Amino acid sequence: MLLKNTFVHHVHFWLKDKADKQLLIDGLNTLLPIPHIREIHIGVPAETFRSVVDRSYDVSLLLLFDSPEAQEAYQVDPTHVLFADNWAKPLCSKVVVSDSVNI
Repeated sequence: MLLKNTFVHHVHFWLKDKADKQLLIDGLNTLLPIPHIREIHIGVPAETFRSVVDRSYDVSLLLLFDSPEAQEAYQVDPTHVLFADNWAKPLCSKVVVSDSVNI
């Protein structure tokens, strides 16, 4: 199925301490009630070992939104701000975000 009218927000997290993986996942789960999110996927690297696959991250977050405006509302939602301040910033050494929209 081709996704239409979708804003994709994909975030990869690298932990300072690998032992904090479950703590970060628990923090990501606090995002579930945010009403602007259409779909959410929280994951870890799959057991795929092709040369084009980057498995260096520890946890990923994939969010689908109905519009760029919904994604902007998510960014300032108090729950997201708390997640960033209480989990992402203290636990992660690196965060990479890729946003995309339909063509």
